[in-house]
Amino acid sequence: MKLQIICVGKLKEDYLKKLISHYAKEIQKKYAFEIIELPDEKTPDNASKKEELKIKETEGKRILSKIPPDSFVIPLCIEGKPFSTKEFQQKWQNLLQSNIPCTTFIIGGSLGLSKEVVSRGKLKLSFSKMTFPHQLMRLILIEQLSLL
Repeated sequence: MKLQIICVGKLKEDYLKKLISHYAKEIQKKYAFEIIELPDEKTPDNASKKEELKIKETEGKRILSKIPPDSFVIPLCIEGKPFSTKEFQQKWQNLLQSNIPCTTFIIGGSLGLSKEVVSRGKLKLSFSKMTFPHQLMRLILIEQLSLL
């Protein structure tokens, strides 16, 4: 199975890059793995809801263009289902048995994901009811994926 993460925004912090690289090497021992970084849109100070929606839609179009058509899509979103590590590993085993060729995890930008991206998801995943920086979520997700 191919495993990919599509994320909005670039990592700037060297310590995050090093940790993510460490976990990516572990994942690559078991799966074809890639991280696709997409540019984020600049959000003006005091942006209106309409401007924020437009930004999410722009980022969402970029995300959707990178998802393979046969992929099982898992967006990370606050309305998603929380799993324990053990439950997540069991869900992963079920996906493997389904012979799905590709699984795509999606991490949005600072404003979140567009409705179109969330609706493309076959399983919506949440790590917490709290909001985390998307760069940190990338590290948390990749660490959990390294355990699969």
